Amino acid sequence: MKRLYQRLLEFAPLFMFMVVLAFFGAQSSRFLEPRNLVNILVQASSTGIVAVGMTFVLLTAGVDLSVGAIMFVAAAVAGKMALAGLSLPFSLLAMLVVGWLVSAFNALFIARLRVPAFIVTLATLFIGRGLGLWITETRAMNLPDSFLQFGSARFLSVPVPAWLFGMAVVLAHLVLTHTSFGRQIFAVGHDAEMARKAGIRTEMVMAKVYLISGTCAAVAALVTLGQLGAVSPKFGEQKEFAAIAAAVLGGTSLFGGRGNVLPGTLLGAVLIQTIENGLVMTNANPYLYPMITSVVIFVAVFFESLRNRVSRPFSA
Repeated sequence: MKRLYQRLLEFAPLFMFMVVLAFFGAQSSRFLEPRNLVNILVQASSTGIVAVGMTFVLLTAGVDLSVGAIMFVAAAVAGKMALAGLSLPFSLLAMLVVGWLVSAFNALFIARLRVPAFIVTLATLFIGRGLGLWITETRAMNLPDSFLQFGSARFLSVPVPAWLFGMAVVLAHLVLTHTSFGRQIFAVGHDAEMARKAGIRTEMVMAKVYLISGTCAAVAALVTLGQLGAVSPKFGEQKEFAAIAAAVLGGTSLFGGRGNVLPGTLLGAVLIQTIENGLVMTNANPYLYPMITSVVIFVAVFFESLRNRVSRPFSA
């Protein structure tokens, strides 16, 4: 009976996704059209990429609250460079550098100095948002058309943001399931002290997962810039909560040591975006959107609590 209950909890996100599709499909005839379903995947790509990086962090029983701020600073720096006449590739490289620098700062304090991840990344969140506001002078920046052209580009008839999301998911899945580094991540999340005694360099593992998270945040900023074509003072705001919700909805434990990217985080990110898209398609009251998002986060944490009660930690 316990095993059956555990399996039902594992498939809960899939059941929710099917219910959401059926509900909004009944409310709007356009919701299930192929064009709209592709649009959902594209719109989910930014949150999904951040959630992929967040999954690595959560698997070590950590948390990264700075991802939204990293997106903002990276986008602000790229925007300033682009408006100054620098090429798109150079601006994109600068975004990655920003992601690496901020995440390296996080890694130093968390892995080396043993400061709690919540405190470090919360501080980085405020520092990053303040720095982004200073760079943008608290004004929106409309970027060159090259960013929008990148965001609307297609390869084999599939939008580039969807390709980036898919590549991030597949690469992360392979790392977590087919490399020694992936096994070390699960070991650290399960019991860091035992992992250290087994010869795993836990500090190095912790540092790497935050670098991965920062890199994913920078790539997500690129995707968002390609979709919006502008940097506003609210760019990337609260993205960290959506990413955590997506990962946890997909089955990743907040206590570390259990979770997966494929199909877990992928399904969680798409589920959240499907709900948002459905609300738009049915002309729901916009004031309800934050409330619905909060309900999704609550459901994610509730399912994680139930899974934690009935499941033993296991690796992917």
